[in-house]
Amino acid sequence: MTTTVQAEAPASAAGPAPITEPGIYDMDNETYHSHRYALSSSGARKLLPPSCPAIFRYEQDHPQAPKKVWDIGNAAHKLVLGEGPALRLIEHEMWTTKVAKADVAEAREAGEIPLKPVDYQQVHDMADALRRHPVASLLFDPERGKPEQSLFWRDDRTGVMRRARLDWLPNPRSGRLIIPDYKTCRSANPEKLAKDIDEYGYHQQDDTYRSGAKALGIADDDAAFVFVCQEKTAPYVITVIEVNATSRRIGAARNRRALETFAECTASGYWPGYSDDVVPVSLPPYAETRDTLEYL
Repeated sequence: MTTTVQAEAPASAAGPAPITEPGIYDMDNETYHSHRYALSSSGARKLLPPSCPAIFRYEQDHPQAPKKVWDIGNAAHKLVLGEGPALRLIEHEMWTTKVAKADVAEAREAGEIPLKPVDYQQVHDMADALRRHPVASLLFDPERGKPEQSLFWRDDRTGVMRRARLDWLPNPRSGRLIIPDYKTCRSANPEKLAKDIDEYGYHQQDDTYRSGAKALGIADDDAAFVFVCQEKTAPYVITVIEVNATSRRIGAARNRRALETFAECTASGYWPGYSDDVVPVSLPPYAETRDTLEYL
């Protein structure tokens, strides 16, 4: 089992010193995301279609500021995992007044998540629903693991340093290790979640986390990685899913392509857009069919 290392927060605007030794690092979310030289699962997805390396590079160099749309998910993570930014109840139903805007700005300046009363109650109800779920409650049992653990390891084939931030790292035990990841969603219907796997690249995240856990001796090939998906509307239904073997192979192949692309772009300093060639483009199939019948 790899030893957990306490990492220091960024000492300057340039970020912390690069991590060169593989391991499990205990650091806050800001510090984790400042290690941009190491490829993450979200970064790997951004390197590949429908995105491109140029967009990946720009977003790495220009990190996004917090968005209100992320507040519910981030707040639910805080309550479920027990770690993350503090929640601040803003006692204003509308945030259009000067006083409300000032309170919200003060919360964000302090690194907190501002929430309206209805949203504050919502995330607490979501966390309560999760604690009543027979499977999810065990997966995130505070007595059985640690939240927000950062993994760093080097890819053997490209030499690229990789990183992953586990929502939850279970304590070592006998039997099959199950590593959970918490997701909030519009629908926890398995058919809808299948589309989310494709849209948000969860199969790549699955492969990334499995690869990191295996590289650091946390888990073997028998380990399971599951997504605990919870709806953001009452009654806050939860579905626990595991990506199937075929989807995981596709995720691994996409990650391999992303690692090779990252290594090539890093070496050359060139981060291309969608294509460097002249690209022939046709009408969408529906328009071509429609106009062929009408005009040709």
